[in-house]
Amino acid sequence: MRAESLVSTHELSREDWLEARRKGIGGSDVSAIAGLNKWKSPIGVYLDKTGQSPEEDKAGEAAYWGNVMEDIVAQEFTIRTGIRVRKRNAILRHPEHDFMLANVDRLIVGKKEGLECKTASEYLKGDWEDEEIPASYLLQCQHYMAVTGYQAWHIAVLIGGNKFIHKRIERDEELIQYLIDIETDFWVNHVQAEVPPAFDGSDASTDLLKALYPEAEPTSEIKLGSDVEQMLDAMDQLAADIKEFETKKKEYENQIKALMAENEKGFTLNRVVTWKNYETNRLDSKRLKAEQPDLYKKYINTTTARRFTVK
Repeated sequence: MRAESLVSTHELSREDWLEARRKGIGGSDVSAIAGLNKWKSPIGVYLDKTGQSPEEDKAGEAAYWGNVMEDIVAQEFTIRTGIRVRKRNAILRHPEHDFMLANVDRLIVGKKEGLECKTASEYLKGDWEDEEIPASYLLQCQHYMAVTGYQAWHIAVLIGGNKFIHKRIERDEELIQYLIDIETDFWVNHVQAEVPPAFDGSDASTDLLKALYPEAEPTSEIKLGSDVEQMLDAMDQLAADIKEFETKKKEYENQIKALMAENEKGFTLNRVVTWKNYETNRLDSKRLKAEQPDLYKKYINTTTARRFTVK
């Protein structure tokens, strides 16, 4: 099996690149479809592929520096391993499932293997310890192997700007079949059928809803059905369960505090418990507004948001 070239990316504009991406599912989309991406949800991928995403042309700071550092990470991989790599300036397409796309960072010279280049912040270093690879990147590499038919993929990451790690991922036929199945279902039953997937509980879905519907139309109303009533009942039960769990958690916490008494630190066999003093400085905004109204107006920062309530 050999991947086909959908479009050359050599001197391809960002607008044309975005348009080509909408023709299928890429490696960075897979983890979102599988529910394993905290930055993007399935509904976000759907809106992206159907040209409805409010954020489709925005690249964050982390993504920008990831692109800038790609060449450096690839060069360092070659220096440390002796493995030569080359660019493949094209968006590749699966020969049978034409909606499965791959815009790979590098291919290994002389082998059916590829390389994915990443950067990560210092606080994410735990995700890369020992044999660990973040699930989203593991799925991305397996997706690339599904598209290309290659047998292995390397991943190289620069962590915190000063720690370099590289790992090899072997082709996993069972996982690849799973990806083919969920991507087929998503593309056929959602994108092509124009049936959006449900919003989930991820931060990505929450942020997307804020971007899609930033402001409410004053006095506008809508009739909600019985299915919403069932959701609200379920939310009530979850709220009661959460309150019960929080009360139980506070009970344990208070019992431990009573045992610690005036001691700042306590030890168990595996844990360290602290109960320290700290000071908090808070601005008395009510007093400032009353005594210095002009100064208050000068520095007040007004933002608009939507509050969700149920009565």
